[in-house]
Amino acid sequence: MSEKIEELRKVRIQKLGQLKKQGVDPYPVKTERTHAIAQALELFDHGSRNTDHVTLVGRIRALREHGKLAFINLEDESGAIQLILKEDGLGADQYKNLSLLDIGDFLEATGTLGLSNSGEKSLLTTNYKLLTKSIRPIPSDFFGLKDVETRLRKRYLDLLVNPETKELFRKKAVFWQTIRNFMIKQGFLEVWTPVLENIPGGADAEPFVTHHNKLDRDFYLRISLELPLKRLLVGGFEKVFEVGRLFRNEGIDREHLQEYDDMEFYWAYADYQDGMKLVEKLFKKVVMAVIGSMETEYEGQKINWGGKWQKLQYFTVFKKYTGLDLDKNDEGDLRKKARELGIGGIDKLGKGKLIDAIYKKVVRPKLIQPCFLVGHPIETTPLAKRDPKSSNKVLRFQPLAAGTELGNGFSELNDPLDQKARFEQQMKLREAGDKEAQMMDEDYVEALEYGMPPAVGFGVSERLFAVLMNKAMRETVIFPPMKEG
Repeated sequence: MSEKIEELRKVRIQKLGQLKKQGVDPYPVKTERTHAIAQALELFDHGSRNTDHVTLVGRIRALREHGKLAFINLEDESGAIQLILKEDGLGADQYKNLSLLDIGDFLEATGTLGLSNSGEKSLLTTNYKLLTKSIRPIPSDFFGLKDVETRLRKRYLDLLVNPETKELFRKKAVFWQTIRNFMIKQGFLEVWTPVLENIPGGADAEPFVTHHNKLDRDFYLRISLELPLKRLLVGGFEKVFEVGRLFRNEGIDREHLQEYDDMEFYWAYADYQDGMKLVEKLFKKVVMAVIGSMETEYEGQKINWGGKWQKLQYFTVFKKYTGLDLDKNDEGDLRKKARELGIGGIDKLGKGKLIDAIYKKVVRPKLIQPCFLVGHPIETTPLAKRDPKSSNKVLRFQPLAAGTELGNGFSELNDPLDQKARFEQQMKLREAGDKEAQMMDEDYVEALEYGMPPAVGFGVSERLFAVLMNKAMRETVIFPPMKEG
């Protein structure tokens, strides 16, 4: 197959040479475009045809000749139109040079709007100019582009030959625009914090490390937006949010990527109950904007986002699906259960990670319809405020649907002494070999010592968009990280 492509490429390069010999610039600097194709098509509805000249541009998607008459399907981002080219209208030389054009070339065409004999809206072309000579054939014209790895590795071709892929990323733009607009209308200030951090924090994840040459020191690529945004609450802001890129040096699967976009908000003088109400409104707004209805499908299961979301207690559902009582069973019982479930790498895990691993293996897949999981064990959430009614739980909430977590929020821990003690516990886990345990951030603890108001925080990533689209995360990223190939 590659030999066939190379033969076609050589033919196109020969055509390129012929054009240059004629003095034709196959890659001119500018075009005299007057209308997008969609705009030209709209002119038909206003009776404008066979009079005004228009100049359109786009890529050739089909080309056929019939004696002294030729037809070209021209496509730009807005739409497609048929070009009708006649030898007596173009002149013999221009008509002859049609043989030097190929599917995939970019063309400028000037003429008047009219209908073909079959009634199709067309541009009756009187002049054309080559804008870009394509020397490599578009895959779909010869062997298709069905392999997922190839589509992701060469996303520009995927966009070129699969209209549904282009539509996917238009919807993704709507996804983030809806989130941003919603937060602004709720009175939140959009801010931007650094990607390079002295100490990575705000999540349990292994960071990427990079070196700053001028400062001659290492920095971490951020794994969360949390700690810088909470410093802003210390500084006097009350409602802030950021949409930003995160980097986590972990595995790739249907729900995870090393590089992805995330939104986090922090709201002073509000608690996790307020956060849940706001998040439910946000999610429903996003679903309707992206999908156009409140029902989606994920891996064969119907998801209804429109109803009132249940609140499920973590300890209750954990006991229901695992048989373990987190009020009574100790770390040894958890480790035994993890082994029974075939969960690997548990020897270096502390109690919080053991609970989380069992939960993700047994409990989370059962939670299909949108709900909030609340009342998490304190060992799983080192940055959340303790539940005053139950010292072994935190005031945390997670929206879930389709058997996966779609965000994370909690009443923020603002007791600096408690926060430092939890960081110290996390550091012990790091020393025992847990690379994802959080690091001690003395500067953040110092910031809390100046006083941070009670607040709720929440984060949602583009995993939500992937679930709405019923796709793996990497399929919803324009250029995902790939293995060398």
